[in-house]
Amino acid sequence: MGFLAPWFLAGAAAISLPLWIHLLRQYRSTPQPFSSLMFFERRIQSSIKHRRLRYIALLSLRILLLLLLALAFANPFINRAASASGARRAVIIAIDDSLSMRYSDHFARAKQAALDVVSKLKPGEKGQVLALDSQARFQTQLIDDPAQLKAAIEAMQPGDRRSSYGELARTLRTLAQSSKTPLEAHLFSDMQKSSMPPAFADLRLPDNASLVLHSVATPKEPNWLIETVTAPSKIYDPKKVRIQAVVTGIGTEAAERTVSLVLDGKVLASKPVKVPANGRASVEFLSLDSTFGFHRGEVRMEPNDSLRADDRFAFAVERTDPRRVLFVHQPGQTRDELYYRTALEAAANAGFVMEPLSADQASGVGLAKYAFIVLSDLGALPSGFEDSLKKYVAGGGSLLVALGATSAALPRVPVADLAIKPSRSYASREGDRFQTVAIADPQHPAIRRANKLEGVQFFQAVKVEPGQARVVARLTDQTPLLLDRQIGEGRVLIFASTFDNIANDFPLHSSFLPFVEETARYLGGEQERSANLMVDSFVDLRTAKEQAGSVDVVDPDGKRPLSLKEATTANTFQLTREGFYEIRRANGRQELVAAHSDRRESDLTPMPPEALELWKNTGQSDSPAAANGDQSAPHPYSLWRYLLFAVLLLALAESIFSSRYLSVQKDTA
Repeated sequence: MGFLAPWFLAGAAAISLPLWIHLLRQYRSTPQPFSSLMFFERRIQSSIKHRRLRYIALLSLRILLLLLLALAFANPFINRAASASGARRAVIIAIDDSLSMRYSDHFARAKQAALDVVSKLKPGEKGQVLALDSQARFQTQLIDDPAQLKAAIEAMQPGDRRSSYGELARTLRTLAQSSKTPLEAHLFSDMQKSSMPPAFADLRLPDNASLVLHSVATPKEPNWLIETVTAPSKIYDPKKVRIQAVVTGIGTEAAERTVSLVLDGKVLASKPVKVPANGRASVEFLSLDSTFGFHRGEVRMEPNDSLRADDRFAFAVERTDPRRVLFVHQPGQTRDELYYRTALEAAANAGFVMEPLSADQASGVGLAKYAFIVLSDLGALPSGFEDSLKKYVAGGGSLLVALGATSAALPRVPVADLAIKPSRSYASREGDRFQTVAIADPQHPAIRRANKLEGVQFFQAVKVEPGQARVVARLTDQTPLLLDRQIGEGRVLIFASTFDNIANDFPLHSSFLPFVEETARYLGGEQERSANLMVDSFVDLRTAKEQAGSVDVVDPDGKRPLSLKEATTANTFQLTREGFYEIRRANGRQELVAAHSDRRESDLTPMPPEALELWKNTGQSDSPAAANGDQSAPHPYSLWRYLLFAVLLLALAESIFSSRYLSVQKDTA
């Protein structure tokens, strides 16, 4: 027996109050002369012994009342077995089926330990099986059938996701809110440190839950892995492809591994790499011979270790022709074309080929074949050419408009239909006769890598009224420099200066190359989707203009995970396992997406013992015996409810007894 709040026992000192009233305080009466007693009521005089017994009994009741009240606040408890307490409990059997559980025989040991816990369930005791990775998934209902629980455990297999102990704690809190039944959760896992949530408070257990941890990890578990692979999603020249892989050892000694580049199941190249003890090493492959179309690539490491799943890294690649870009300029003006072409060709794997034409030559060209179109400082457009540009943009095309001295004479920006105001000219490059970028949106794709165009001097800028366009960058005099406007399904990007190194010195700065590259990707739609994603990532299935179409998805097993209804309504799809996914979009475009596991799962470093103890102690019903997995171990059982009930009865008895003690008995007539 013990006390949960022993400091309340100090309240027992209050028993001195009735002792002082009954024993130490003396009642003195002064005789008063009175003429006659005829007006006094007759009563029965009790004996002194009888009155003293009642006096002592009242004193005892009051002392006992104060003593029981102090004991009730001290919250005494006794240790009794869970089975003896008579309280029902629900046993939650959570098995970690994440990628790291594929290491050696971890998952087999976890399943066997879970089966042993099910075997120890008492008749009528209910249990529930839960699979844990990045989500908590119940495999059974809360049932008292051990055979069904064992069958669910036997059917489980490890997956490719990462584990999350915060998700387990959240699920237990949800169960505790929906049911007042005490929970006893058993977690079978390798207790990875990387599975902890960012905030330890997310591991908090509910008040009526206890946690029993069953670790299947061994003290030393070295692991080699392919940590990252950098590969393009599209290639245009196989001889210019660069693929880089990083091999990492965690808790390992120095060793040599063989890394191979595989394409469509065929080994293209192999290289040895020396990995330092508990360190990293990189290897490069400088070509990727492939035919046109989609290909399934992979970087493998040999020999394999105890966790074979991270000894390979999948990536998808598409061999295609570069997309054409139409560059429309004034006849005889080639400086802007030269700078823009040089920057576009210097971009790493940009995938664009520029086709320069004058305004007169471009008027009769079909525009649908171009990824996007650049209008460089044009005056009045030929008849019908602007209408063709408007149809091109409204149908989903993109346009880059650069404004210079020739464009400043126009009343409005071509296609974008924004008003042009009279411009201020900064003719001299000396002194302060120039403007710089004062405000820029670093999140916009066009200047995300261009360092906000810092240091670029603008000597001439055309003032454009923004209207409904988004202003991406402004000069120091608040002139809009870069504007983005959505028109129909396409967009128009307006640059209020030129690319010819006359109106500015932009082409001479290091930010010019990333600006041209990112602008081309943004307008050409190349930056919107990635072909190499992590497991648990989401893939966008449709755009705003593709809402009415059907999307077909084929998973690594060759199955179609989307139902007919989902294929026409779903906007995203989650990659739940490693491998290659084939996607056919509503516009007929086919894509190949590779999913690789989260490499945090490859770090088998366990949680510190003190962190595990703190986690178990976040539930108020925890006890050392429960932490050791003893289901019949004693648990603290509080007695304060019984003491408060006794205090209530004793207070009632004291009230009745004291009223009778202080009353006067009348003599019968």
